[in-house]
Amino acid sequence: MTSSDLARSYLRKATDRLEVLDLLLAREAYSDVIREAQEIVELALKGMLRAVGVEPPKWHDVGPIVQEQRARLPDAVCGEVDELARISAWLREEREASFYGEDDLIPTEAYDRDDAERAIADARYTVASARRVIEGA
Repeated sequence: MTSSDLARSYLRKATDRLEVLDLLLAREAYSDVIREAQEIVELALKGMLRAVGVEPPKWHDVGPIVQEQRARLPDAVCGEVDELARISAWLREEREASFYGEDDLIPTEAYDRDDAERAIADARYTVASARRVIEGA
């Protein structure tokens, strides 16, 4: 298996999961949309890194690494790097709270439709960017 094979696998996993977001949104499972969107973005960005020969770290927010590796990315994606890093940081920040909650935060009550729709749009944007990098690699 090559790094390109693994990058394509990450893209497939991210793309397959996009469909789940619509189901979760329809069920008003907004906190679950946030959590799944975070995982989609993580897979997509790590796939991008692998596609350009960078071993991604084993943590969730790789946005700063994508920014550091901007020069390795195709020109068509370079202008999107800061937005991709912003998306990754936001969803990483919400990762645990959206899943586990806290004493003062109930996940099923903390997020609304607007949050979920934002997460879905961000996940789709990230996967589209990753597709341009990975399928062109």
